[in-house]
Amino acid sequence: MVVDGTIAHTGTYTIDDGGKTLTLHIQTSTFPNWDGTAQKRPFKVSGDTLTYTVAAPSAGGPAAEVVWKRVK
Repeated sequence: MVVDGTIAHTGTYTIDDGGKTLTLHIQTSTFPNWDGTAQKRPFKVSGDTLTYTVAAPSAGGPAAEVVWKRVK
């Protein structure tokens, strides 16, 4: 079951523009329109946390923030 309002995806990522842009290379997603796409996001790193913003979420509404934390 997918939680209402969430999207999951698999694939790889690259860091571009001198470390200013994260590009998600999406292979498959729970939102089929994202399958096979490349999506750029500005990001910031603080300590063990990487944060990026999805400015126009697919479901509409305000921007969504995604946070990745390094596992130790």
